Amino acid sequence: MNDKQHTIKAPVTVRGIGLHTGVEATMTFCPAPVGHGYKFQRTDLPGQPIVDADVDNVVDLSRGTTIEQNGARINTVEHTLAALVGLQLDNVLIQLSGPEPPIMDGSSAEFIKALHTVGFEEQNALRNYYEIPDTIRYIDNARGVEIAALPLADYRLTVMVDYNSPVLGSQHATLTDINQFESEISSSRTFCFLHELEYLYKSNLIKGGDLSNAIVVVDRAVGEHELDELAAMLGKPKVSVKKEGILNNVDLRHKNEPARHKLLDIVGDLALVGRPLKGQILAARPGHAANVAFAKKIKKKMLEDKTSPVPVYDPAREPVMDINRIMQVLPHRYPFLLLDKVIHLDSQMVTAVKNITMNEPFFQGHFPGNPVMPGVLQIEAMAQTGGILVMNTVPDPENYWQYFLGIENARFRKKVLPGDTVIFHCQLTAPIKRGIAKMKGQAFVNGKVVCDAEMSAAIVRKDNV
Repeated sequence: MNDKQHTIKAPVTVRGIGLHTGVEATMTFCPAPVGHGYKFQRTDLPGQPIVDADVDNVVDLSRGTTIEQNGARINTVEHTLAALVGLQLDNVLIQLSGPEPPIMDGSSAEFIKALHTVGFEEQNALRNYYEIPDTIRYIDNARGVEIAALPLADYRLTVMVDYNSPVLGSQHATLTDINQFESEISSSRTFCFLHELEYLYKSNLIKGGDLSNAIVVVDRAVGEHELDELAAMLGKPKVSVKKEGILNNVDLRHKNEPARHKLLDIVGDLALVGRPLKGQILAARPGHAANVAFAKKIKKKMLEDKTSPVPVYDPAREPVMDINRIMQVLPHRYPFLLLDKVIHLDSQMVTAVKNITMNEPFFQGHFPGNPVMPGVLQIEAMAQTGGILVMNTVPDPENYWQYFLGIENARFRKKVLPGDTVIFHCQLTAPIKRGIAKMKGQAFVNGKVVCDAEMSAAIVRKDNV
């Protein structure tokens, strides 16, 4: 799995009809900055409103996942989002000239093919993974649905379905490596049973449905008269049934293509959590309603964990900023530069590392016989970490000074000693206005908080610049 965030190198456009609305639409994938995530934009509406791909924005689940925000609605988002997750893209703006992404061939493959034509760009920020900390479970006994997420330092999914059908029977599909999504899962098409077709049409759904973008499973005997009626409904001169029970003799791309498509749907629906996941997902008889309910449970747990973040530091991973890059942003120099590397940086938070050694200059005068890092310097290192975050909001940080304006509720909870690796984490508590930033800072050693404070800082453009 990628360490760094990625976007696409240039815009790319696809066109087609929406599955349920039947509306022709143009959809353009656009590059987006670090921390942007997935957002849709309705370019056909006044003001071109933005809709965040967020589980809290889900408003309808009738045969697909629909989100709405700022007066704009986007239908059937799951195939589009699954393509982005499968390619490990983090930041993309999806501009849409209608209410629904094109259904294309009913899978994610055409989106992936289009995205490959422009290529991908690594961004200078680590991916903000949410690692499942312990078992999260969703159960719907009435529908026989169960979905669970288990801790795992990877992203794997297994789906089991049983349609009580002589044609499909029980199926399962597994994705053991997200890098396999493109080759093993993305081409699996949406499907429905014959007995669902009439209901869907009467419910004003699948207006854009066609045998070229969906598989219709025939799980009962069908006479010629009924086939003629189906042909009329679908706008076809004639339809037929294969002995395996697939309408119009459509060949399956995989023996278990329906199960693989259900896995594709889960990947897309879980993208609405808002962060890439690490965990093992096990799903029995899933559907969009269950997927979204499960995504809400994950997001709730994620937000609970976010209240007491303990950053994970892996020294083997390439930092977002090494000391040379830090010195391009911060004006501090020896002996007052108190950071060694930055391991995470986005629009809302930053995490930096300082390795404490006995050779620190302040130990010469601060308790030489009992070396303890001064609390005031812990706050200074935290302020420098916050300075990195604030400077990240301007395109030319070398032309600005940052000043520490205030500190409140500072607490020093444990001693910081030579040999400790201190992880400083700062997060904005309010949007930056007029160059003033308010943030909460914490310092960790071995997963324990050693210092925390609420701080404010300002960035001021240098004179004569």
